[in-house]
Amino acid sequence: MTEIIQAYQTLFPFRQSATTITSIEQLEQRIHIELLDELTHPRVRKTPSDKLQIAVDRIENSDISDILKVQLIHLYKTVFESVNTF
Repeated sequence: MTEIIQAYQTLFPFRQSATTITSIEQLEQRIHIELLDELTHPRVRKTPSDKLQIAVDRIENSDISDILKVQLIHLYKTVFESVNTF
């Protein structure tokens, strides 16, 4: 398991879906679901940009290493660009 997956799991220790991630592809899929807020009722969903900002804030305020913070934020932004098609 890569360090970036472990860092993500550290950020979300109580999410069952986070504990089952074993590959970068699964991590990208999980971030995709998170950014689209797919697990929330449609009337209360936040926009992908709002969800990205929440994730970036959480990452920046975490205790993970600075290198992992940069890598995770980059991954979130990459996935954001794929879901944020206007």
